[in-house]
Amino acid sequence: MSVTVGSDKSREHFVSRENAIRILEACPNAEWRLIFSLWRFGGLRCPSEVLDLRWVEFVWDQNRIVLTSRKTTHHEGYGPRVIPIFPELWEPLQEVFEQSEVGSVHVITRYRCQNSNLRTQFNRIVRRAGLKSWLKSWLKSFQNMRSTR
Repeated sequence: MSVTVGSDKSREHFVSRENAIRILEACPNAEWRLIFSLWRFGGLRCPSEVLDLRWVEFVWDQNRIVLTSRKTTHHEGYGPRVIPIFPELWEPLQEVFEQSEVGSVHVITRYRCQNSNLRTQFNRIVRRAGLKSWLKSWLKSFQNMRSTR
């Protein structure tokens, strides 16, 4: 049996800065602004890397995040990866940091429970931003956000 594997280019979309700003403005709270920023501007995998992110992974004086990804660490040669703290991340990071409880381990705390569906919530935010026609072709919204970085 022959099998052809390929990607469906019609599902790939570039998330413009203009649309990203509209979505950011529609986010309901500081944690959602940070989730979206880490995803679109930081290039983190969502939900795994975003929800697993811990404050100890930030190297503030070097403007970096040493990210340990559970998706790749079990593969040989794939340890932690270092990403810069891009300028678009500073304000949402500061906002969440100031609101975090003393001694909190994870950066995102509110949406870590198993019944929290980030995709459904994200679709609501996109509609609130006035981009609902965008959702029809956004079957790969999480991957498209990350690849846009």
